[in-house]
Amino acid sequence: MPTVVYVANADSREIFVAHLDNATGAVDVIQRAPVPGVVMPLAISPDRRFLYACLRSEPFSAATLRIDPATGALSLLATAPLPDNMAYLAVDRTGRFLFGASYSGDKISVNPIGRDGLVGAAPLQILATDRHPHSIMTDPSNSHLFVPCLGGDVILQYTFDSTTGRLTPSAPRAAEAAPKAGPRHLVFHPNRRFAYCTNELDATVAAYRLDEAAGTLGPIGAWSLLPSGHRGGAPFAAADIHITPDGRRLYASERASNTLSGFRIAAETGALAPAGNVPTEDKPRGFNVDPRGRYLLAVGQASNQMTCYAIDPDTGALAPRHRYPMGENPNWVEILDLP
Repeated sequence: MPTVVYVANADSREIFVAHLDNATGAVDVIQRAPVPGVVMPLAISPDRRFLYACLRSEPFSAATLRIDPATGALSLLATAPLPDNMAYLAVDRTGRFLFGASYSGDKISVNPIGRDGLVGAAPLQILATDRHPHSIMTDPSNSHLFVPCLGGDVILQYTFDSTTGRLTPSAPRAAEAAPKAGPRHLVFHPNRRFAYCTNELDATVAAYRLDEAAGTLGPIGAWSLLPSGHRGGAPFAAADIHITPDGRRLYASERASNTLSGFRIAAETGALAPAGNVPTEDKPRGFNVDPRGRYLLAVGQASNQMTCYAIDPDTGALAPRHRYPMGENPNWVEILDLP
C-alpha cells in the first residue's frame, strides 16, 4: 500500500494528493482535489477512511472527503457548518467527534461525526476560551483535551468524555506559558510522558511533563528555534511542530527566519538538545514527518513549493532531496500509510 501525502493549498482551493516513495523520498502528485473554499487545517480519521478539511472562507465549514483505500485519492462527500473560522481541526481517537479552535473567535467547538463519517451540522458544545486559541487535541488516552491560546499565554486543560463528547474544565484550568510567548501548536511524545508546544511570538519550543491520570501539563523548559547569529528581531513566527515516530527527534518551523529546527529528546527527562537549523521554504507554516521517520516534507506559503528532506538516522540532520511546485498558499501537510 502506498504512503500518501496530503497538502492543503488555501488560495487555489485544492488539496494535493501524492504518493511518497519510501526508498527515495520522491513524491508523485496523483490528484488535485478541489474543495469549495479556502482550505487550511486538515485532520484524518483514526481508521484512515476520511479526511476533514477546514474551509476558512465564508460560510465557514468542514468538508468531509472519502479516502480511496487503494490509492488515497479524495472524493468530496459533504460539507457541514462550523460555528466560526477555525485555525485548527482535530478528531478524537474514537473518530466520533471533531474539534475546532477559532483563533479569531476566541472559542472552541465539538461536532459529532456519524457512523458514515460525516460531520454533524449542529455542534454539541461551543466554549469561550482565552484569546486566540490556535490548536486543539486530545491526549493519547483520549480522556483529556488541550488548547494552546496564543493571546492568553496558556494551554487550557479539559476533561473529555469520549462517550458524550462533552468537555469540562480541569483543575487547574490551564498550564502557563512564558509572558508574551504565544503558545501555538502542541504535540505529544509517543511515550505519553511529555508534550511540546511551539511558542509563536518568542520563537521557542516549550516542553511539559504530561500527567495522564490528571490531564495536566507541568513545565520542563523552553528552547529557542532561531538559528545562531540570526539578526532579525521580533515579530517572530514559530509555527508547526512534529516528533519522529521513534520519539528521538523533534522538529519545528519558524517563519521569520524561514528555518526548520531539530532537537534531540532526552528519553528520561523530556528535555531538548538543539541539533541544528536548516533554511527551508519561504513562510514554512506546515510540514510533517512520514510514518517511518525517514523523510520530512515542508511547504512554503510564500514560495508555493514543497521540499522533501531525508532525515539522517544517526544525527537527525535534514538533507534536501527533492523540490516540487504546489498550489497557491500551501500551508498544511498530512502523511499516512493506507490501511
